[in-house]
Parts: sequence; C-alpha cells; structure tokens
Amino acid sequence: MAATHALLTAACAAGDHVVLPSDLYGGTFRLVDKVLKRFGLGATLVDQTDLDAAERAIAESGPRVVWIESPTNPLLNVVDLDAVIAMAHAAGALVAVDSTFATPFNQRPLELGADAVVHSATKYLGGHTDTVGGAVVVRDATLHDAVRFVQNAVGAVPAPLDCFLVHRGLRTLHLRMAAHAASAEAVSAFLRDAPGVSDVRWPGFSGMVSFRHPDATGIAARTRLFVLAESLGGVESLIEVPQAMTHQSVEGSAAAVPADLVRLSCGVEDPADLVEDLRAALG
Repeated sequence: MAATHALLTAACAAGDHVVLPSDLYGGTFRLVDKVLKRFGLGATLVDQTDLDAAERAIAESGPRVVWIESPTNPLLNVVDLDAVIAMAHAAGALVAVDSTFATPFNQRPLELGADAVVHSATKYLGGHTDTVGGAVVVRDATLHDAVRFVQNAVGAVPAPLDCFLVHRGLRTLHLRMAAHAASAEAVSAFLRDAPGVSDVRWPGFSGMVSFRHPDATGIAARTRLFVLAESLGGVESLIEVPQAMTHQSVEGSAAAVPADLVRLSCGVEDPADLVEDLRAALG
C-alpha cells in the first residue's frame, strides 16, 4: 500500500482522474475512495476485460493514470495488457500494473509497455509469510525521482531485515512458482467436477484459485491444510472468503464481490493432500 500510495501521489494531483478495474484489491479501492478522493482525486471503475467498456471509460474520463490488475484480486480475471496499455497511452495516461498475483516469473508489464509495476512483496516475492513490504518499479527517471521523493517525505522506508527477507525469497521464486502452479492446477481440476462448486478460476499460472459455493464460509471453516487467513503467496496454503475478509472495504460499491466466493492461495504442499483437504471440507 505504501508503494501504491507513493506512485499515485507522485503521478497525480488534485483534480486528476484515475481509471481502476472494477475487480481489484480492496486496499487499493480503500486508498483511492476513502483517502485520496478527499484530496480531489477522481476515479472511475470499469471491467477492463471488456475492452470496449475500458476504452469508453478512458476516453470519457481523461485519466492521469490507468491502473490495471492482472490477474485481478479476487476474481482472477486476466486483462489484455497490450490492448489496455495501448488505449491508455493513446489518451495520454500513465499505466500502472499491479502484478502481485502473476509475479515477474510469469509476467513483466514493463516489457509490455507499462510505465510502472507494483508488487506486494509480502506475497510471492517474500514467499514465506514472514515479512511485510511493497515495491514499485518505473521506467522513467523523472517519475522515479518523484516516487522516491514521496517515499522519503511520507516515511515509507522498509526495515533492513524485511529487505533481506524479500531478497532471500527472490532467490527461490522460480522454484516456488512452479510448485504453486502445480498445486493450483490439481486443485482447480478437482473443483471443476466437485458438487455444488461453480465458476472455478485459475489463470493457468500462479497458485491463486477462486470458486463459488453456497456454503463458502462453512468450507473455509472446515479445511485443515488450507489455513483460514488473509494474505497469499506463501509456502503455506490459505483459504478465505473475500466478501467477509480482504474485500470488506468494497462492500456496497461497484467493486463488491460475491458473498459465495472462496479464494485459495495454493502453497507448496503435496497437491494430492490439498485436493483431499478440499474434498473433506466440501463433503
């Protein structure tokens, strides 16, 4: 959140506008809607997987920044980065991509033309559920200086140990991401045929899986290997109900998520054990 705040406040001023995805991390929505809006920043939410709708929203609002998540949190929608980046640049907007779910192992938005990429280093980059941090990387030296100025002025400076823990995590990122993906592939394959389960989503990489079930809270309470907790991207598997947990802040807004949605962060345990844990919880 410090990285997101630094980037948005470095790039925007009172009276500027941002275009956000309608399916996005609750903390990003809360920052814009509950904090920056009070200082004169306008925002439009749009389903960025609908390219026609995204193009209209960008053309009509004249944004300073187009903010993209792909895959999105928590619905795991995948956005056509090439297309949205092109239409944003055509409108004179900067493009920032929150690539936390994908990680640099699977997706590098700067190579696709984005102006900035943001990661929650708490998640896959750290990878061991023992540090809190964020990162913002930009391609332009002027924007870089502006972000660093905000970081210094606001005090968003990570502790040396947190930096060390993220650095340690990056050394095994490629190994962990392969294991996360193997777990998620097995879990999503099981869920597609599981009774009562619908709308199973796995983008084909990473360890994030979502699905819908009428007894979402009950399932989350009954798993044993999948620990009921917020966060994601660690070696341990986690389960949560976004509507009641990570995305409470978007309730009642255009970014609200379904109450029957379950989000999984598949860890690096034996995939067969994870499948059996879900089978028992669903049973």
